[in-house]
Amino acid sequence: MGDCYSGMETEKLNPRTQNIDLCSAQEIVTMINQEDAKVADAVKEALPQIGEAVERIYKALREGGHLLYMGAGTSGRLGVLDASECIPTFGVGKDMVQGYIAGGDVALRVPIEGCEDDAGLGREQVRACGIGEKDVVVGISASGRAPFVIGAMEEARERGAQTIAVVNNPGSRIRDYVDVCIEAVTGPEVISGSTRMKAGTAQKMILNMLSTASMIKLGKVYGNLMVDLKASNKKLEDRAERIFCKATGRSREEADKYLKASGMNSKVAILMCLSHLNKEEAEDVLAQNDGFLRVALDKAKEV
Repeated sequence: MGDCYSGMETEKLNPRTQNIDLCSAQEIVTMINQEDAKVADAVKEALPQIGEAVERIYKALREGGHLLYMGAGTSGRLGVLDASECIPTFGVGKDMVQGYIAGGDVALRVPIEGCEDDAGLGREQVRACGIGEKDVVVGISASGRAPFVIGAMEEARERGAQTIAVVNNPGSRIRDYVDVCIEAVTGPEVISGSTRMKAGTAQKMILNMLSTASMIKLGKVYGNLMVDLKASNKKLEDRAERIFCKATGRSREEADKYLKASGMNSKVAILMCLSHLNKEEAEDVLAQNDGFLRVALDKAKEV
């Protein structure tokens, strides 16, 4: 088992940081920054696979499917983070994008030893989620061989779901169980084997791409404005007003008026303002155009 891991890029000693324990604080953070700068290039090499994954995800979501992240440790926490952020950012239901970590929610705060080594737990999680043919399951594992994640991929594939892996080592074991394998090879860590660092940063970047690009393809933005956000607190209410103003060129006072009239729905508010439709009419036009605000605005102008 030890030999299997010792040859992995993420487990190798980093020759550039071997004397880091002798460095000053400034020298340490400079070394970390220099290593972090390599992450974007590693992700860039995987862009073709990331793009293919986005195509699969958004098409599945468009047809009523779900996106589920499965991981252990840092990888699992990052999946849960990305899934939870989709709710306020893109106004989606809590079940559209879901994140699961080996050991359950308690493992988000306290490591649960041994869970990532149990493939059966991965299978059980997939069964508990009721995953089927419409869904996409993304397994996240720096090593590409975490049994929990591989078990989840096996079960998901048997159930007809599409499977995607996000890993940080080339030629990993998990690639035999997925339709798309995204390999961001970040190399040896600043601290040997601490994959919460460069590997985790790469995973975060990739998950951001998968969810954000899919939501853009689903019509969740107008230009680069997040017009489907849920204004669930004061900060987001303020952001909704600013988005309205940027999209329409109108004042904060008008933003407040239209947002309240729309039921705090930014898309509806913007469409009402720019097309002079009432709330029900704006909702109908948006529904007829799959929620794409730019297309709905064009259609409203034709009426």
